[in-house]
Amino acid sequence: MPASPPPPDDTPSAAPAALWRGLARHRPPGVDAADRAWRSPVRGPWLTSVLGAVLLATLPLVIVTGLLDWIAYGPRLDQAFPRDVGWLHPPVFDWPTRPAWLFRLTQGLHVTLGIVLVPVVLGKLWSVVPKLFDWPPARSAAQLLERLSLLLLVGGILFQTITGLLNIQYAYLFGFDFYTAHWYGAWIFTAALVTHVAIKLPRMVTALRGPGFARTPVERTRPEPADPDGLVARRPGPATMSRRGVLALVGGGALLLAALTVGQSVDALRRTALLLPRGRRVDDGPTGFPVNRSVAAAGVTPEQTGPGWRLTLRSGNRTLTLDRARLLALAQHTAVLPIACVEGWSTSQTWTGVRLRDLAALVGAAGPVTARVRSLERAGLFREAVLHGGQVTDPDALLALRVNGVDLSPDHGYPARIIVPALPGVHCTKWVAEIVFDG
Repeated sequence: MPASPPPPDDTPSAAPAALWRGLARHRPPGVDAADRAWRSPVRGPWLTSVLGAVLLATLPLVIVTGLLDWIAYGPRLDQAFPRDVGWLHPPVFDWPTRPAWLFRLTQGLHVTLGIVLVPVVLGKLWSVVPKLFDWPPARSAAQLLERLSLLLLVGGILFQTITGLLNIQYAYLFGFDFYTAHWYGAWIFTAALVTHVAIKLPRMVTALRGPGFARTPVERTRPEPADPDGLVARRPGPATMSRRGVLALVGGGALLLAALTVGQSVDALRRTALLLPRGRRVDDGPTGFPVNRSVAAAGVTPEQTGPGWRLTLRSGNRTLTLDRARLLALAQHTAVLPIACVEGWSTSQTWTGVRLRDLAALVGAAGPVTARVRSLERAGLFREAVLHGGQVTDPDALLALRVNGVDLSPDHGYPARIIVPALPGVHCTKWVAEIVFDG
């Protein structure tokens, strides 16, 4: 068995030296036991760097798609959550309607990749977990900054992942507003990630350029040479799994989660979305595709959507009221469009209804700047949505009356709902009662 690498140097390297020496002398209970417990010889700079490289290549995509999704909600129209973000307000733009699958792509990537990366995150944490028990936790001011960034990085990714997973399952156990917490948590995590990468990137590159260990079988698995970060076990035990086995386990877990998740965004694989029940089909009928908020949850009654229902159109001083029969008598347009939910699921269906721009023209708003859509729903964050001019005038933007050749079901917004290309699903207002066009 090779000699154990020497422990990291505990000599203080910067003022206040007395503080570092005092911390080193007073070791809390359990630190030495934890040090003896983590003995796997596969831990070391190479394994940590491989997992870190995977996260470095993928986490920016999660961050960017999350930011794009916030922009898709329409901060210019004061309907992105959270609304008041102060100096954290990024450059924004009017969310385009083309390609029609844009929000389906960004939100699907954000949620699916966030789930798929869970085994990689856990593997990376496992590879560095002994460092969490180092004592003293820092031996210099520079190392203290490094450890603080690591704490924010680990805490941030765990917070974002756990609250995100709870959100897509509609399990609001945390007692605070998800949108606000997720937004600020993302900025904290991003800042910690940038700091950590700036500190550790040179060492990661060095480790990856060194001799690889992926092909070493279990019987020949040995600890790496001692490293400055102390990732190599001080008292390594016998190997029970090779580094190749660890990577295969992590990769297999990621592929399994992908297989059980991707079906929520791919209609042909819908039945495989076992982890995301909200993204599965209700039945095989024309209206059996997923629904986010049901008519019962919205509190919309049959009396409100029955024969007495009317749609009110307004623009300036002009008002027009239409029942469903008159809407069906207007020129109908059919389009195959996706609808994508913030929880990650999406689906493409064939919608038929009246173009929003035709409804605007009925009340003299030929070139509307915005359209404010109000639902019969009396409560909830998304009972009202504002569409910008490009969304109103898109040729496929509809007040949908039918889907897949049949009338909308109550859960899908009967008697009428909004469908706009690339629009977040929560803004595709259901049970529409009024549309106000501002020219």
